[in-house]
Amino acid sequence: MFRPQGLAQSQSRSDIFERWWQTEGTWVEAPNQRRGGESGVQFLRNQAQQLLYLKRQSGHLHRSWRHPFGQPTVLRELQAMQALTALGIRVPTLVYCDAQKSAGQWRALLVTEALEGFVSLDLWYASDAPQQWGDALKRQLLEQLAVTLSRLHRGRWQHSCLYAKHIFVKHHSLANGDRVEVALLDLEKSRQRWSQGAAARHDLEQLHRRREGMPQADWQTFIEAYQAASSK
Repeated sequence: MFRPQGLAQSQSRSDIFERWWQTEGTWVEAPNQRRGGESGVQFLRNQAQQLLYLKRQSGHLHRSWRHPFGQPTVLRELQAMQALTALGIRVPTLVYCDAQKSAGQWRALLVTEALEGFVSLDLWYASDAPQQWGDALKRQLLEQLAVTLSRLHRGRWQHSCLYAKHIFVKHHSLANGDRVEVALLDLEKSRQRWSQGAAARHDLEQLHRRREGMPQADWQTFIEAYQAASSK
């Protein structure tokens, strides 16, 4: 369970969970049936008008040798988000996460802040951004993506769903120059492997297939940057 500091300690864990469970937003990913349960994502705004994403699940479980009877997948995602943050990889900021059983069925919630100003890599390539950013900034984007994924794999973490739509990028215009930031989303299937190589092979093969609008020349630039980052 993740509860941010400063939350009223007088509120019980169940009360806090129910308050979030009853919060309604607009569906951005309608509930779908999978993993023996249901999962969907809504967006909403808090009192400060900050955009949040709320993943709501019922009976949506991941089974493993550690959890043969099933573990809510948001708890697995929470673990991955915390691990990647420790590795210095940008992920959405956690607001709240918990899972509770009700009438014998798991209910689970994951609330995160929106990545303001970021755009997914597939939409970036589908827009006129590559021309607007220019070659130097595009190369910086590909190099930053390479550093991010190298850091992930050196920690023996595998994203497991590494599609262009789950990689988000942002351009920062600073007084001392431009900077590109990369963030990773949708860590529900992420897991730690026994070796860096196994994690890298899976993710890079998957990204190559699902890189969407990334041309081969950009892919080659990324691979060269990834190899350089991984050899340090």
